[in-house]
Amino acid sequence: MFEKRPAETVRAGPPGWPSAVPPAGVPGWQVAAASWLLDLCPSEFRGYPSLRRHLVLLAWLADHHVDAQLVALRQAYRTIRVDLTSQLPEGAVELAMTDIELEGIRLRAAKRGTQLIAEALQDRRLTS
Repeated sequence: MFEKRPAETVRAGPPGWPSAVPPAGVPGWQVAAASWLLDLCPSEFRGYPSLRRHLVLLAWLADHHVDAQLVALRQAYRTIRVDLTSQLPEGAVELAMTDIELEGIRLRAAKRGTQLIAEALQDRRLTS
């Protein structure tokens, strides 16, 4: 009745490796990594040839960009009550704080991904 299929081997990167990027060493992983890293950055970054040509540079810059976003989120979280409570309807600040927390989780995962990609790029066996 049910067709038996052979078990597929799914290759995964280390914990925290971006799900949109095949594991390092898999053909095409660097192209997917570049796309993922560019998605973390302002869209204008796609127009800079040096970032497309040098994946190590892109990973480094994306890591710094994610750091800056985390700093901005932490500052917003600390000051939102004072800055906006009087300007927003009741409950809006609390909802915004939850959204900021969720974005912080996403950015911390992105930070881990940029670091793992940078480490993989340093492994000459995976980049040749």
